[in-house]
Amino acid sequence: MRIGLHDAEKEHFRKKTFPNFALMKISAYHKAQGDLVEWWDPIEKYDLIYSSKVFDFTPENPYLPITAIRGGTGYKNIPMSHKLPQEIDNLYPDYSMYPECDYAIGYLTRGCPNKCSWCYVPEKEGEIKPYRHWREVIRPESKKLILMDNNILASEYGIGQLERMTRTGYKIDLNQGMDARLVNDQIAEILARLKWIRFIRFSCDQTSQIPAILNAAELLLKYGVRPYRLFIYLLVKREINDAAFRVEKLKHLKAINLYAQPERNERKGIIPDSMQMEFAQRYVYGGCYRKETWEEYAARKNLF
Repeated sequence: MRIGLHDAEKEHFRKKTFPNFALMKISAYHKAQGDLVEWWDPIEKYDLIYSSKVFDFTPENPYLPITAIRGGTGYKNIPMSHKLPQEIDNLYPDYSMYPECDYAIGYLTRGCPNKCSWCYVPEKEGEIKPYRHWREVIRPESKKLILMDNNILASEYGIGQLERMTRTGYKIDLNQGMDARLVNDQIAEILARLKWIRFIRFSCDQTSQIPAILNAAELLLKYGVRPYRLFIYLLVKREINDAAFRVEKLKHLKAINLYAQPERNERKGIIPDSMQMEFAQRYVYGGCYRKETWEEYAARKNLF
């Protein structure tokens, strides 16, 4: 059979290099069956077409046939419970589909015990549970591993896997942002011993998380990790002043890195407004927050 794969984000963003985990596993499955697998081309004919869309704001391709098998949280009409069949999910991903990728990606745990209103994970993956051993997700030709676990510190299994990785030569990144509320002295020591590709990432989606971020930063500093190595995700809701308050409190940690994400959940009708986008893309991403408050920035830009 001839199989066509469609990565909606790769098509839309063009320069996007982060591989689609599900499509790589689908590719591995069909190649094991002796099928020809290639990127979907609208002028070609295929026996099966698979399309994956991660983000709800990524546009749908109007030329994608109605018969294409669609999946991913970006497709609003696809149930959250929709998952890869176990026989496909168990396979090692086919990295040859993304030749520019020189690192491994994967999960050690799936799910999350929290029930945050803005998050898809509890509905899609359920409670946190072990998923893979770290040796199952690495690539023999690379010493870099990007983990996509949603709340690895909420799992004793996940913490144990991280501790084991401190004794290897692998560099890692936890790209979803850890929960700083779970960082104690033992975990801080483990995080400090790990080799990181670049940053140690946490999330600060609510004002109540500020003390936890500050505490985690203090514990990590005890083990030699300075604030400039920390990267904090900030959820930006319509109440911009709440996000601005978090920025002011966190930027006192010298050279800390902040990244704002406007709240978006099109399944629930939540779409960020222009002020949220201004705050996230220009004030924070543009680095203005380092030199001025949001109020000063807004006044300078005549936003009010």
